[in-house]
Amino acid sequence: MATRPTETPQAFAQRLGLQFHDLRLLIRAFTHRSYINEHRDALEDNERLEFLGDAILDFVVGEWLYHHFPEMDEGALTRLRSALVCREQLAAFARQIGLDRAMLLGHGEDANGGRERDTLLSATFEALIGALYLDSGLQAVQQFFFPLLEPAVRYIRQQRLDEDPKSVLQERVQAMGYASPTYNTVRAEGPDHNRRFEVEVLVGNVPWGRGTGPSKREATKNAAREALQRLASGELPPE
Repeated sequence: MATRPTETPQAFAQRLGLQFHDLRLLIRAFTHRSYINEHRDALEDNERLEFLGDAILDFVVGEWLYHHFPEMDEGALTRLRSALVCREQLAAFARQIGLDRAMLLGHGEDANGGRERDTLLSATFEALIGALYLDSGLQAVQQFFFPLLEPAVRYIRQQRLDEDPKSVLQERVQAMGYASPTYNTVRAEGPDHNRRFEVEVLVGNVPWGRGTGPSKREATKNAAREALQRLASGELPPE
């Protein structure tokens, strides 16, 4: 038996005021493939909705930024959009709305901390966006997402998370009196056409963040970005 969520997808939608005409779409958005393996009556996992939601988020964030920052050039807009739709930020949105309570996970995935994992939280958030779009259209997505977007944009710009994270991290670390960060490739796996890298950033031999990506460059940037987010939240530097 899978561990039960603390809130049903229907209760989640009701709490947030989301009106779903097709409840099957809503339930599918929360259904991880591990849940499918343990429930033969579950029809489909949320991976296709995740794919759709990813594309929709790129569009609605791009449109919002275009209208709200008319003075910003294309490169800066792209960097800000990337910071808003990265895995860590989407996971933060998911936590903000309590999405983890309603995720339908298999027992093993749940027991291993799936509800706290950025990868699953961000994927489920994307799936929810995809389901909301299919059920109620683009305007419903905008009405739901834009109130989350505005404070996130302010925070990202204040913390400079839309700038090159390696450069910003080095600047901040050196200002704190530490030596420059170093980056270590922890893991590289998968076939050549689908490689996945994991990189750790260290300051004085102390790990400050980890990141993954399809290239060492992307994984390194994500590791620096996580370190910056931990700095901003007060987790770093360690005592």
